[in-house]
Amino acid sequence: MRSPLGDMPIEMQVDGIETRASECDGVLARHIRLPAGVDFTPLFKGLPDDLCQCPHWGYVVAGSIRLRYADGTEELNSAGDVYYWPGGHTGWTDDGVTFLEFSPTAEIQPVLEHLAGQMASGG
Repeated sequence: MRSPLGDMPIEMQVDGIETRASECDGVLARHIRLPAGVDFTPLFKGLPDDLCQCPHWGYVVAGSIRLRYADGTEELNSAGDVYYWPGGHTGWTDDGVTFLEFSPTAEIQPVLEHLAGQMASGG
């Protein structure tokens, strides 16, 4: 599979957030651009433990994103970092971030549906 970024279908475009996604063989590849101030914590409310339960692997292209895990530990992922985020996390960005992420489609789909519902209801 090959997919130039511009050819990846837009998954979401709202308030400076842009996500593009392509699915291949059970893995959802996503290019995500978040402006400063995006915080997923309130949007994850209602998921198990109010956290994203899907694991993600990826690469931070620009900017940075902060993560908090179920055990309370926090980390900062910045441009140039390759990452693995196990299930049980939330994240936010102070200054904006662009990253490329790979997630198991079956595990990310319920999270994406939950996020869409939260955003539609003003979550």
